[in-house]
Amino acid sequence: MVNIEPVIPFSLNEDWNLITRTVVPVIDRQALVNNPNAPASLRNNQSGLGDIVQSFFFSPKKEFDGWIVGAGPVGYYPTATDNALGAGKWGGGPTFVVLRQEHGFTYGLLANQIWSLGGEQGRPNFSSLFLQPFLLYTAKSNTSISIDSESSHDWYDNLWIVPINLQLKQLLRIGKQPVQFAFGYRYYVDRPTGDANWGLRFTVTLIFPKKPS
Repeated sequence: MVNIEPVIPFSLNEDWNLITRTVVPVIDRQALVNNPNAPASLRNNQSGLGDIVQSFFFSPKKEFDGWIVGAGPVGYYPTATDNALGAGKWGGGPTFVVLRQEHGFTYGLLANQIWSLGGEQGRPNFSSLFLQPFLLYTAKSNTSISIDSESSHDWYDNLWIVPINLQLKQLLRIGKQPVQFAFGYRYYVDRPTGDANWGLRFTVTLIFPKKPS
């Protein structure tokens, strides 16, 4: 799976910023069973666009005792190109982020809660909690190491998915363009029965600094 995640800040006025974070998943899912009598959604490979999640953080420009905070709504859009790749439901709820930067460290928490709000009949409703505590250290060489957990909880099935991600990151310049490359290892502390218990991640982040006015 490849996630495309643009994060775009907007200045609303002298006191407030609006930061949007959009997660666009591109999925290549292999067949789950090798049984010709199983439903097509289980015995066939599926590739395409998944459901998009978009967050809107209203963030005061003034820090709170050194903490940067933001909160607002999150939307869940049924954009999947195949029924097996998405929930078939619209969704929404609240989201917030808090973080602090000091002495080379960045740490904080990103969270949201999404409820299904209608969509295709016959598709199950969902209620999902997402928690991402994170800790990152950046050296003067622009090399960073981070640890986080992108945990989710399904309230209907009482099911947790808890991965621990460890990543090494390096910020470089290609011409005039700042680019960060990251490689990481993921281990699942808790997961559904039968799912993989580890994985690898490679990330490329294009950074567009704000030009002086």
